[in-house]
Amino acid sequence: MNHTVQYETIRVWDRFVRFFHWALAGCILVNLLLLEEGDPPHRWVGYAAAALVLARIVWGFIGSRHARFSDFFPTPSRLAEHWRLLRQGRDHHHPGHNPLGALMMLALMALVLALGVTGYLMGTDAYWGEEWLENLHEALANTLAACVGLHVLAALLMSRLSRVNLVRAMVTGIKVRPVRDSAR
Repeated sequence: MNHTVQYETIRVWDRFVRFFHWALAGCILVNLLLLEEGDPPHRWVGYAAAALVLARIVWGFIGSRHARFSDFFPTPSRLAEHWRLLRQGRDHHHPGHNPLGALMMLALMALVLALGVTGYLMGTDAYWGEEWLENLHEALANTLAACVGLHVLAALLMSRLSRVNLVRAMVTGIKVRPVRDSAR
């Protein structure tokens, strides 16, 4: 029996979401790996990252369907159902972010905003040279780096499990997923 796989294409992430994702990834990588901590370029890239996150938050309320938080917000029931299906080896198709991916996205955005705030405060007269604030900023940066690594690994793993190339989808805005095998 010859099996063929049928595919479905779904428009998911609009241009702004894709621009945001890759621009934020660039800011994070440049600040973590290339720029010297505390130098003006490091600060400006950090502010740009925080501005991107603020713009994405606004877009999460007014943007296209799959960009809106209401489409993917990781409620406890959504997380529990997603986790249950994963444990059973099944993947419930999510057009946009799955609940665990959404939780990671929100955590990454919160970390970037916290880094922006702590970075800004370190440059003010009131907090200049405060060791606790510098330690907090560094801990946030290390947590962000770990979460970015986990995010990349999870995207690759979920691509494999769901048979949907999530990296390509974040470039093109279109998910191509298998729907069913049919006998010929």
